[in-house]
Amino acid sequence: MARGAAVAVASAACCAVLAARRARRHAAVVVASAVSCAVPAPAGGQTATTGTPQALFTHQLATDPATAPDVRAALRARGAFVDPDITFADVTGDGRQDAIVRVDSGGAAGAIAVYAFSADAGTKLRAIYRNQHVDRALVAVNGTTLLVSTPRWSRGDDLCCPSKLLQRTLTWSARAKRLVVRSVDAVPA
Repeated sequence: MARGAAVAVASAACCAVLAARRARRHAAVVVASAVSCAVPAPAGGQTATTGTPQALFTHQLATDPATAPDVRAALRARGAFVDPDITFADVTGDGRQDAIVRVDSGGAAGAIAVYAFSADAGTKLRAIYRNQHVDRALVAVNGTTLLVSTPRWSRGDDLCCPSKLLQRTLTWSARAKRLVVRSVDAVPA
């Protein structure tokens, strides 16, 4: 019973963070999100198994001081989780696989953060891209190009159905030693 109470508290904390983010964007979305966050996510179903890529990246993000405090707190409280569907692709062009990781809220907000990790300059894993304040982020890789899409709602759009997506195109910059945004386009959803 104590675990269930902890999950409910973590879920409420995550919902509060997400609601605060959305308040800046669209009042109607806040109301819809608060209603969907009212049901706590199942305990254990979103816990990373030790020794998996999901567990590795959960630990990496939860202990990295550069991770946004709200994302780190949600991971530690199990109010959010590293999506087990991690994309491995060579986005740095060095012939080694890099990892594209999404942190998911488990609720209507979907993926709330996107990271790319690489060991491009040696063996130490490091974040080469961070987008830590998004909702419902989608990722795709095309060769060495990373595409990160987020919804852009217009007046009258339902939460499920934004009329546009904001698509960021990122590629590796050897000079900056990270992924950099090359273009941002609004595309039909």
